[in-house]
Amino acid sequence: MLVNTIELVQEARRRGVAIGAFNTYNLELTQAIVVAAEKLGQPIILQPGVQAIRAGGEPLAVATLAAARVARVPVAVHLDHCPDIGLIEACFAWGFSSALADGSCLPFAENIAFTKRAVELAARYGGTIESELGYLAGTEDGLTVEEIESSLTDPTQAHEFIITTGAAMLAVSIGNVHGYVPVSPPLDFERLAQIAAQVDVPLVLHGASGLSREDIQHAIHMGIAKLNINTEVRTAFLKAIAGWGVRIGPEPDLRKKGQDLLDLMQEAMAAAQGVVEQTIRTCNFLLNAHD
Repeated sequence: MLVNTIELVQEARRRGVAIGAFNTYNLELTQAIVVAAEKLGQPIILQPGVQAIRAGGEPLAVATLAAARVARVPVAVHLDHCPDIGLIEACFAWGFSSALADGSCLPFAENIAFTKRAVELAARYGGTIESELGYLAGTEDGLTVEEIESSLTDPTQAHEFIITTGAAMLAVSIGNVHGYVPVSPPLDFERLAQIAAQVDVPLVLHGASGLSREDIQHAIHMGIAKLNINTEVRTAFLKAIAGWGVRIGPEPDLRKKGQDLLDLMQEAMAAAQGVVEQTIRTCNFLLNAHD
């Protein structure tokens, strides 16, 4: 069933768990994410990003919303990392209930102004805004790991930022990195505690791919209520496609079992589903069957 993002995140915060928020790029990946959530009976957030929406347009948005509506668990649809007010409005008009208005690369005052404008826009559609204070390093952002220190969220600014903008969620930079890095930097849990003490909104952790289960769950205990996952799921999907190509070769024989398009998609979906299930278990402190 399609639900509002903020309702899921606030309920997760109340329960002391986190909602898994998974980036999606097409219908097959969306279905893999939803099936994983249904298997475990847990709510999730589907979140196309700017590149995906610009590539797929309204058809991708509508398909994502349709998948959420028919799901047997609560599913919200959220626009990830968007610096474009016009695109944020389009997604709200299509039916998204939230968006990350990403002004994190702007100076503090400009980030406040941009985020406040997005909050006012979202209110007209009954939606909510996730904000970001601090700038994550990693492949999405064109920064190197060595540059993380200067981009961490300033706890002394967090209270002013949330009070002034009215944002419903705050994404923090505490050493987390977009994408994979050779060695994940340690999370600054002391900084996270300081931020949590300054604001009264749910906190969001981006760049969770590659973090240990222990670090993720410790962050959840300290106030993270929404956990973003992209690279691990996307990589599993792509690796399955690559493996299928190696196994089948350059000339698929559509007469043979396992060599048609739907066979390929099923393998990729199954691989992504496994990663999503593991993430949902981590977010909700669920044990694996073999634990």
